[in-house]
Amino acid sequence: MKFTHTFLASQDVFFIQSSTQDVPSIEDRHRDTVTLHLGQALRTRQLVIDFDGERPIPRLREPLDLFAIPSTPFQGVRWPIEYEVFKEAIHHIEWDPPDPEPFYQPTGHERAPMPIGEEKGNVVYCIDPGTKTSYFTYSRVGGSRGPIKSSTSCAMHQDKSTLAFESRFESGNLQKAVQVGVHDYELTLRTDMYTTKHTQWFYFRVRNMKAGVTYRFTIVNLMKASSLYCLGMRPLLYSERAAWEKGEGWRRTGSNIRYYRNQHHQAEQDNNTTTNTKSLHSLTWTGQFPYDFDTCYLAHCYPYTYSHLQRYLSRLTSNSATGAYCKLRVLCRSLAGNAVHVLTVTSPGGGWMDRSAKRAVVVTARVHPGETNSSWMMQGFLDFLLGESDDARLLRETFVFKVVPMLNPDGVVVGNYRCSLAGRDLNRNYNTLLRDSFPCVWHTRNMVKRLMAERDVVLYCDFHGHSRKNNVFMYGCTNSDDATQRLHERVFPLMMSKNANDKFSFRSCKFRVHQSKEGTGRVVMWRLGIRNSYTMESTFGGSTLGNRKGTHFTTRDLKSLGYYLCDTLLDYCDPDPTKTSHCLAELRAMLRQELRERLGREVDSDGSLSVSISDIESSTSGSNSTESDGLPVHLLNRIDEQRQVKKKHLRSGKERNRLRQERVRNVDPKVLHRNIKNIDPVLPTEDMVKVRIQEKTVAVVREKKKREVPFVVKVSRQTGRSWIPHPTTRIGVIGHVTLWQEEESEKNEYLDAVRAAYLRTQPPVTAVQQRGFSVPVPTSKIRVHTTPIQQQPMPFSPDHRSHAGMRGGLERRNRVGRMNGTILT
Repeated sequence: MKFTHTFLASQDVFFIQSSTQDVPSIEDRHRDTVTLHLGQALRTRQLVIDFDGERPIPRLREPLDLFAIPSTPFQGVRWPIEYEVFKEAIHHIEWDPPDPEPFYQPTGHERAPMPIGEEKGNVVYCIDPGTKTSYFTYSRVGGSRGPIKSSTSCAMHQDKSTLAFESRFESGNLQKAVQVGVHDYELTLRTDMYTTKHTQWFYFRVRNMKAGVTYRFTIVNLMKASSLYCLGMRPLLYSERAAWEKGEGWRRTGSNIRYYRNQHHQAEQDNNTTTNTKSLHSLTWTGQFPYDFDTCYLAHCYPYTYSHLQRYLSRLTSNSATGAYCKLRVLCRSLAGNAVHVLTVTSPGGGWMDRSAKRAVVVTARVHPGETNSSWMMQGFLDFLLGESDDARLLRETFVFKVVPMLNPDGVVVGNYRCSLAGRDLNRNYNTLLRDSFPCVWHTRNMVKRLMAERDVVLYCDFHGHSRKNNVFMYGCTNSDDATQRLHERVFPLMMSKNANDKFSFRSCKFRVHQSKEGTGRVVMWRLGIRNSYTMESTFGGSTLGNRKGTHFTTRDLKSLGYYLCDTLLDYCDPDPTKTSHCLAELRAMLRQELRERLGREVDSDGSLSVSISDIESSTSGSNSTESDGLPVHLLNRIDEQRQVKKKHLRSGKERNRLRQERVRNVDPKVLHRNIKNIDPVLPTEDMVKVRIQEKTVAVVREKKKREVPFVVKVSRQTGRSWIPHPTTRIGVIGHVTLWQEEESEKNEYLDAVRAAYLRTQPPVTAVQQRGFSVPVPTSKIRVHTTPIQQQPMPFSPDHRSHAGMRGGLERRNRVGRMNGTILT
């Protein structure tokens, strides 16, 4: 028997934990004593002591999580901070109907009601879209801090028979409900957050119903041109009263189902610019509720929320039996801060050489949040892998499994169909370098690269859901360049079709690598060197094969696909190559038959076979790869903001001086006399000034003061772009030059050029000017003689503002005028 003891050293206190019974035996006490002595001697917390008989075997403790996250219970779900969320938790029981539920058989008489809208209908439910900003900013546990707003505040009138809708819970996405008849309702789904696209998934609650009444629901803003509803798929209904009284869970419902194009259009935006409009489609159906005043839920597929995953992982970690070979870690944090979990599953037995020789298998799911069927497949895969069957033990002893059960928790939380909170499809960004914008796929690819450096990765499989095809199938990557590996990528899907022959369709599998798929997980992992890299697609509908033909898939069917994947992995890696050889021979025969039918000629050689395969292989379908590709939304908004701000071109000081000199040389001297409106020319002589003063009256003086006010305001708003860098009212250019010479000696060359240009236009210097007075600037188009005004320093004062500042300027000029014998009014 093998015992494990863990010791924790904290100063001089040690805690010894034994995996045996509560009452230790003599042998257990001896082992505890040995563990205690080793702990005291080594003084470390990084060792775990195993015992092989009496011999202690130390080994390193598993590394701690990179992020501090409580294991039980898991941390709360984080939402965008502007999102309103109801605090009540929603739980649905797992239940499978006793008999498979058949597809709806259309009669050809189904109605196709056109949308009426809130103009003619009554809005009974309307909530904020939760995107007050154009991109994600912050998150918090529980979403918005404010009180929950009423969803019926916008309703014109409601009576007691009106249904009550709600979707402000995890994975819900109903935006608006309009009553267009007594029992008819038009429903509008919320698009993926921070986008204007992707409406396919729906999940909402209904109350206040009457049993036996036929209600009609019409979703009016679906964006895909075709859907499984055209092939007989039916919506899902969950009744809380039926779950409580009968133990029944989700079941298919609805009649008069029709999927069609309506007259509305949706403006599509790409990189924040409206490019075109896209036709919208409607889904309509009628149905009845089983009980009066029940609480019911309607959904596109079986919901699987982030909280559901956390509860499931919590049960795994609390089970001591699975804890020996299953380690739960946090791979990274999403944009909102939700944990992206990764499980490492392998048997701990064997030596180091045996453990390092194990090959690896990587399985991921839920990169598209609306594809809930992928999470049910993942749960079935983990249930089988962590079980006690012989096949499960063999898998754990043979492989190291790296499992990421939910790659896009943020999108799952808010009810998106395809995108993350970056507003982009993560399954188009596995090649990204933007770790902070796409952390989930960036860390997943980095984990796979590190894993491939340690060991051989035999399989990569990403679980998805498909909205246009029935059955289950795979998308792979063809190895046409390597003749020795030709058709080997098709062996695993063919084996899968043999193990799940009533659910898996090999004929629906595709292996062509289209250029638009280069950013997907399967292509990126294939480029890294994983030969068997697949996307396993499960329908939202059901099967058209074998005994299950024409019936919907249940959660049990979806989980069984995880079992079949494990079984197929054992077949594919069987040391006996007989199964692989038979599959390769069958593949060659199948492809020759297909080539014969399509090309109309026989194909005998492998060389011609390889060429023809590339010619006839069709690409994958079901999604437009370019719809959500590109930079994250917040980066696009920053680019738009920068484009709106006009960037000012800054020149160096040397370049500015050179341009000033060129402007001075090119300016005509006559242009230097500036024309300023509403300003009288400076009087040429003292006699003329005295004559004008005698003729002035008090009214004229007041009028002139008013005329000086706009001049001062206008001059104060001038900038340094004119030939005088900072013009001042009635201050001469020569005075400016003098001040500049005292403060900035490096501008002498420029100022000398200005001085020379000015002096060429002036009369000879008078005797008054020779006594040290400066010549003011002419301020009129008419050349007149100027009266020299002596410059005085202009001290700053709080009074020098507005009209008071103007009066102060007038008094200062009068003081200067008295010194020269001239008074200005």
